[in-house]
Amino acid sequence: MLASASPRRLELLRQVGIEPDHVDPADIDETPGRDETPRRLALRLARQKTAVVVARHPRAFVLGADTLVAVGRRILNKPEDESEARAMLALLSGRAHKVLTGLVVVAPDGRTAERVVETRVRFKRLSGQETDAFIAAGDWRDAAGGYKIHQRAGAFVTDLQGSYTSVVGLPLHETVSLLTGLGWRA
Repeated sequence: MLASASPRRLELLRQVGIEPDHVDPADIDETPGRDETPRRLALRLARQKTAVVVARHPRAFVLGADTLVAVGRRILNKPEDESEARAMLALLSGRAHKVLTGLVVVAPDGRTAERVVETRVRFKRLSGQETDAFIAAGDWRDAAGGYKIHQRAGAFVTDLQGSYTSVVGLPLHETVSLLTGLGWRA
């Protein structure tokens, strides 16, 4: 059971031969709490998504995840419009940021495993022309931090330390590890 509406997460799971029985997105409030760190927020949101779906499907393996982009303690959500996307790109241009994925798996017997995967990504300094072309292409839509690394923004990355698939939306190594550690079999 995948507690996510993300098509990228489903594609990533399929890459490693995992086909969820159901995709059941959890609609939760994703507003950060006062003074909540990006790491704590990613894990809390993954826990909440998983809990909602476990309540609907109590005897299933349930996988929940939440990926966010942070510059320091500042969390970059999905931009609402082009101007917000442009501001995010300007902030990311020429500097490093963190991509954090909170990951929670609940087994049919209620046992739980969780982890936060942190990846450090550095962007090159973007020219005005690159930014304009990126914004015009629309790749900023529906993406934390205003970019999707597996699309045009991949050309902006000068350094990546951690999990590439986590930046796409789901850390595959850690996901398979948590599932198998709880007794899941392909």
